[in-house]
Amino acid sequence: MKYFLALLAAATIIGCDYADKTPPGTPVIPKEAFDSTKFTTIEWLDSTKDYGKITEGQKLDVSFRFKNTGDKPLIIRTVRPGCGCTAAEPPKEPIAPGAEGTIKASFNSQGREGNNSKDIFIEANTKGTQNHKVHFDVEVLKGK
Repeated sequence: MKYFLALLAAATIIGCDYADKTPPGTPVIPKEAFDSTKFTTIEWLDSTKDYGKITEGQKLDVSFRFKNTGDKPLIIRTVRPGCGCTAAEPPKEPIAPGAEGTIKASFNSQGREGNNSKDIFIEANTKGTQNHKVHFDVEVLKGK
């Protein structure tokens, strides 16, 4: 029985040690991003774009501009592309009231011949809804 208790105590200590560690590179989201008294408003200056035609294999940089139209800092909590062919990241710093920011992404057209219609989902500390979506279209032409 004493071996069982010692094993249980060791497992608890080790488990607690690992539970508190955040993986490297994980962005730290401030508590204010979840406090509804600190929510603000956002205006998308361009939430839909058509990039025309590109050649298969080309990487396409996309961006979507927005403005913090509220009176509190705007914190973009997460940016999630709709599929693995697009990579995106949130701004690293909060956007001050009245200031503009950009959501940047990169689309890899390799193996994506034809019309592509892609969404990027954004979570922010905004009043009304915290979930937003931006969209882009691009036609990928067969490479040589």
